[in-house]
Amino acid sequence: MPVTTHQANRPKLVVVGNGMAAGRVLEELFERRSGAFDVSVYGSEPRVNYNRIMLSPVLAGEKAYEDIIIHGESWYARHGVALHKGETVVSIDRNAKRVTTASGRNEHYDKLLIATGSAPIAIPVHGVDLPGVVTFRDLDDVDAMLGQAEKGGHAVVIGGGLLGLEAAAGLKSKGMAVTVVHLMPTLMERQLDPSAGYLLQKAIERRGIEVLTGTNTQAILGSSKVEAVKLDGGRDIRCDMVVMAVGIRPNARLAKEAGLVVERGVRVDDEMLTSDPDIYAVGECVEHRGQCYGLVAPLFEMAKVVAARLCGDSAARYQGSVVSTKLKVSGIDLFSAGDFTLGDDDDEIILRDPSRGVYKRIVLRDNRLKGAVLYGETEDGPWLFDLLKKETDIAAMRDTLIFGQAYQGGSPLDPTAAVAVLPDDAEICGCNGVCKAAIVSTITEQGLTSLDEVRAQTKASASCGQCTSKVEALIVGALGDTYKGATRKPMCRCTDLTHEEVRGFIVSRSLSSLPAVMQELGWKTSCGCPSCRPALNYYLLCAFPLAYRDDAQSRFVNERVHANIQKDGTFSVVPRMWGGLTTPNELRAIADVADRFSIPTVKVTGGQRIDLLGVKKEDLPAVWAELNRAGLVSGHAYAKGLRTVKTCVGKEWCRFGTQDSTGLGVKLERLLCGSWTPAKVKLAVSGCPRNCAEATVKDIGVICVDSGFDIHIAGAAGLHVRATDLLGHVETEEETLEYVAAILQLYREEAAYLDRLYKWVEKTGLERVRHIITEDHVARKALYERFLVSQRAVRKDPWAERAAGFNAQEFAPLAIVAPIAQLAAE
Repeated sequence: MPVTTHQANRPKLVVVGNGMAAGRVLEELFERRSGAFDVSVYGSEPRVNYNRIMLSPVLAGEKAYEDIIIHGESWYARHGVALHKGETVVSIDRNAKRVTTASGRNEHYDKLLIATGSAPIAIPVHGVDLPGVVTFRDLDDVDAMLGQAEKGGHAVVIGGGLLGLEAAAGLKSKGMAVTVVHLMPTLMERQLDPSAGYLLQKAIERRGIEVLTGTNTQAILGSSKVEAVKLDGGRDIRCDMVVMAVGIRPNARLAKEAGLVVERGVRVDDEMLTSDPDIYAVGECVEHRGQCYGLVAPLFEMAKVVAARLCGDSAARYQGSVVSTKLKVSGIDLFSAGDFTLGDDDDEIILRDPSRGVYKRIVLRDNRLKGAVLYGETEDGPWLFDLLKKETDIAAMRDTLIFGQAYQGGSPLDPTAAVAVLPDDAEICGCNGVCKAAIVSTITEQGLTSLDEVRAQTKASASCGQCTSKVEALIVGALGDTYKGATRKPMCRCTDLTHEEVRGFIVSRSLSSLPAVMQELGWKTSCGCPSCRPALNYYLLCAFPLAYRDDAQSRFVNERVHANIQKDGTFSVVPRMWGGLTTPNELRAIADVADRFSIPTVKVTGGQRIDLLGVKKEDLPAVWAELNRAGLVSGHAYAKGLRTVKTCVGKEWCRFGTQDSTGLGVKLERLLCGSWTPAKVKLAVSGCPRNCAEATVKDIGVICVDSGFDIHIAGAAGLHVRATDLLGHVETEEETLEYVAAILQLYREEAAYLDRLYKWVEKTGLERVRHIITEDHVARKALYERFLVSQRAVRKDPWAERAAGFNAQEFAPLAIVAPIAQLAAE
């Protein structure tokens, strides 16, 4: 049985639990006194610390696991933390000051921190142990729900609180039918008054989710798996999955078995000490002054005290927390804080605007804010929360309080000024517990100049993103005109959302038309603008390749007429030459067309094709028809898509060639031809490392070597010149085709419209792309399959359609309404 002791005479700190509370304690500890302790962390989950409150966006498809990691492997290594993933501590020997794990590991401690969190409550009804009954507490639960969602069917969510509603919205966005069963008369009754609960229920129901309130679950039915939920009154709801979201309880078993004082949770004092002076406890497992907390803000406040006490700050005390609540369901704005029950000595102020779906209620006692509920407009939530926590006398602003912060002081404040007047300790980012002073001081002390830098250093706005505008206002206040806001740029004047955010919502909420996107995402204009319409049209084509009807009026003129317009109003026509190959018949056809239509210039392009320059618009259909008769098709030289695959002659003719580069180039071009992409894409295949086809300055390049094929990505040779990065090596042509198509599909699904492939790689990271394509074989295969699905909807030759009398603007692929991920799964 291994025994671990502390090193270098540093006191040993053992942390039991690797959740958000434990992670915040270590952050605060390392910031105060790095290296003061020899730290070991034991976590039952087989993964690093992640942000549990962002599980809902992961379920909805708006974020991936990688997006919610708080501390990656490198963070633990950098701070010298011994992290034991998937290792559960099963006992604490307080006399020997030692913990023992399920695998038999023993470790001594000088100080112990218990951060075991909470456990989900499962109501004690018949069938609760059936396969198909899941909770919503960790990433494994999310994976289980996503696994069922891929199969479709009906889900019943028991519990209409925060987690239950977020689970219901996520499963609905994944295509499941969903019913929410809630025991109380209104949803989220602990956080909302009946009026706000009513509005919330209507909003949930408008999403196609059935809501049953005042309803008790009698049993879960099924033999070998979940088949139905039986309700009081006799109704049975047929279902394939049941999500238990009825609450949590402190996970205090380990502490109780160790002989610590445990009531509802592990009892701690204001110093966050348990009944043992060498054992601290923090987070959802604790009970402080008779109160257990299940929200993140109190956990962060506790963590500061624990870190301070470990560093010898005898003045640090935890006095309890006032909490606020937000719902993380896209498109539903809801905020509540404090106590909104109305007592005999209380006053209330209410604002209702039914046409806009706005409801605001403030409860006052002795000119102090006691509680607040906001629905529909929640921007003033942090300001009201600050007034509540500080017990501010609001007598002077009572008449205008309900209208918000912008109406105080005699004249409206712009958003930047409204954030500027907040006190230093005002909480800006509730997800990560970051106050205004922490953000401003970090900006000035570290010389930060972008939102991404502020996110990286403070975590503010790095989770749900609802506080992004406030964080940017603080950056503007600190930097003035020097802040350009380039790192978070809305896609156009019609929306405050970025390209990435819009793409995420299109997929997660199955928004399959331009009107649906603009309505659901709150577009500021009625029909978009020349900047957003082409982008939205592309995103919809990519997400729904077999269902979405391409909107010709949302394309640039070159794509509408299938030719490049020139400065004199004529057009350039470029036939495709597969891999740069041509034939005498094709050359004769090109020469005949140039003669017949008096085309003034015929030029060989850098992509190994021939460009006919100066074609009149009225001659385009006839030119295409003549070229089609010779077997020539559109080269898509005008497209945000595949342009060319440049090749050298390879081993068939060259004495240095190692592989058939021309043949491979033709196969690649035929596979990829016609696929729409965020920006133009150029490929090349060189038959040997001499690289005559210049593959190392293309978006994707292949270098043939004796042992196979080296795949390169992210090159450029235009205004920006950039050599490619080596992605990996494969041995066969079949692998090359699959890898290249998977790279292109990943780029298609993730990149912002008009971003070249190298810009996307710079944003997402080369190592991430390399991992997905070369290491995660399941992910690569799925990308390849999705690419093949999308190619079923491609018009291989729009010239032929127009020449044959078809209207390209009326072209519509097969009417199958399903996101691309779903089609690939099928």
